[in-house]
Amino acid sequence: MISGKLVIFSAPSGAGKTSIVRYLLGQDLNLSFSISACTRQPREGEKNGRDYYFMTVRDFLDKIKRDEFVEWEEVYKDHYYGTLRSEVQRIWQKGQHIIFDVDVKGGLNLKRQFDENALAFFVRPPSLAELSNRLVLRSTDSQEEISIRLKKAEEELQYDKYFEIILINDNLEVASNEAYRLVREFLEKD
Repeated sequence: MISGKLVIFSAPSGAGKTSIVRYLLGQDLNLSFSISACTRQPREGEKNGRDYYFMTVRDFLDKIKRDEFVEWEEVYKDHYYGTLRSEVQRIWQKGQHIIFDVDVKGGLNLKRQFDENALAFFVRPPSLAELSNRLVLRSTDSQEEISIRLKKAEEELQYDKYFEIILINDNLEVASNEAYRLVREFLEKD
């Protein structure tokens, strides 16, 4: 497998990791986004092969049996997410570094596998109350789904200590600039 570096962003849903990843992709860092596979339904505006590789639970489980994932996790009941080996190879064959927007356990699994070739960020919201506000404001989930996400967030926040960098996102511009500085330093190291 051709190799490069990996930059991993994990966080509870609504903490701002996707916004930070999008910012970094717009910078001159030679990063390419790793498109995750998932079994959930697409949200409005999402496209297969751009935002996620959307698949059925059966297809996902078949790929697990064939060892086609670098990492995978059942994040919510019957909602599987994972990184396909073919996706990692696709990006490295282009000579680029990979940036991931993955759940907390997926991020830790990637870090364990790729060790010093990976930099793992945990994006923390300033508080659970602020996280709740963000989830409500983005208007993509029902109140029941928001409650499930907040309960999961409480659990996920306990994992921050296992990441190299904890990035508190109380101001998106500041957090994005700090992430840029740290990623650039990491990519420039031999």
